[in-house]
Amino acid sequence: MLEKISEDIHLTLRHIEVLRAVASHQPIGIIKLSELLSVPQHRIRYSLRVLESSGYIRASSAGAMVTNKAEEMFLHLNEDIDGIIRILSLMKQP
Repeated sequence: MLEKISEDIHLTLRHIEVLRAVASHQPIGIIKLSELLSVPQHRIRYSLRVLESSGYIRASSAGAMVTNKAEEMFLHLNEDIDGIIRILSLMKQP
C-alpha cells in the first residue's frame, strides 16, 4: 500500500538534490550534474524537465539556473517536510 508513496518520496529527494546542485553550481548542464551527483544522465534530464515545468529552474545557453520560486521553496523546505512527517506519524500504530 505504501510502495507508491515511498517511490514518490525517493523521486522527490532526487529532484531536490538536483535543485540544490543547480543552485550551488549554476549555470550547470546535464553532464556536469550527472558527474557531480553520480546519477545517470537520463535521470538528471528527467529531474530537470520536472523542475523546469514546475518553475523551479530555467534553461539558459550556459545551463540550468534556479528561479525565485526555487529560492522561496528552499526557505520553507524544512518546515514543509516537518509537516509531512507529522502527517505520516499519525499513521503509526501506538
